[in-house]
Amino acid sequence: MVLEVLRAGLQSTVQDQGRFGYTHLGVSASGAADNFAFRIGNMLVGNPKHAAGIEMTIVGDKYRFQSDAYIALTGSEFEAELDNKPIPFWQGRSIKKEQILDIRSTKTGARCYLCITGGINIEDVMGAKTTHLTSGMGGVHGRILKKLDELDFGKLDDSIKPIQKLNEPITTDNKIIRVTKGTQWVWFHKNQKNKFFQHQYRVTDLSNRMGLRLIGNAINTKKENEITTAGIPLGAIQIPGDGQPIISFVEHQTTGGYPIIANVISADLRKIGQLKPGDCFQFELISFSTAEKLKVDQEIFLHSLHHD
Repeated sequence: MVLEVLRAGLQSTVQDQGRFGYTHLGVSASGAADNFAFRIGNMLVGNPKHAAGIEMTIVGDKYRFQSDAYIALTGSEFEAELDNKPIPFWQGRSIKKEQILDIRSTKTGARCYLCITGGINIEDVMGAKTTHLTSGMGGVHGRILKKLDELDFGKLDDSIKPIQKLNEPITTDNKIIRVTKGTQWVWFHKNQKNKFFQHQYRVTDLSNRMGLRLIGNAINTKKENEITTAGIPLGAIQIPGDGQPIISFVEHQTTGGYPIIANVISADLRKIGQLKPGDCFQFELISFSTAEKLKVDQEIFLHSLHHD
């Protein structure tokens, strides 16, 4: 059961939930940038949540199915056609052998996902199939997909029942990114914190899966700008010497020396995955307890999809 790449997009990779347990070796988890959309995609085709799929960024790919399949497209809506006819997102769809799936440019956010019943069947590297582009590890030889690549996909696990479709498409409001206080929060004067929250930041062209570089109000610290090297979690917002924030993302460095003013909450990491260069947004400070509740609510929603 093979999927052939007829045209490669801007940056398409094989992804799964991520490669955990290796940060002490300097290897961040990677995984789907919008894991919320990716998990729903796997649910729509009856896959377990750890199954691998394809993440496409800004511009998608063109594929030929060399065998029958069952698929779903999720994430930001891209221009997509099956045999020259529009194909909807957020629902499962049967595919016949030799059909052509053409996914072109995004209409909204940065990334969409192609999930296929049985998952993309490639060799695990350190316990996961996810592509880590920074280190050239996992996926298809640690790189983005290329024209004429052929990807094997498996068969449906009959013990897992696919959900047919969502009652309505999932939309993402990226205008507000919610955060909690960071490790070096007290290093910043009140006026600097106000600057951080009261004005918009724009995503620059230097952003990628490793981190999002922003431009807007420069933020200064009370202390020397660099600290003794410390661990960097996913979603940490660091303030380097020029004062322009950097959001650590799925392929982030595991250690660094810039102070962390705030951390993106877990429930909003999917929003970070859908931001593209030129997008503008504001940060909003919330409590740790509210952040925890929002994450629990997100998990409850995902669980509810199997019971609707």
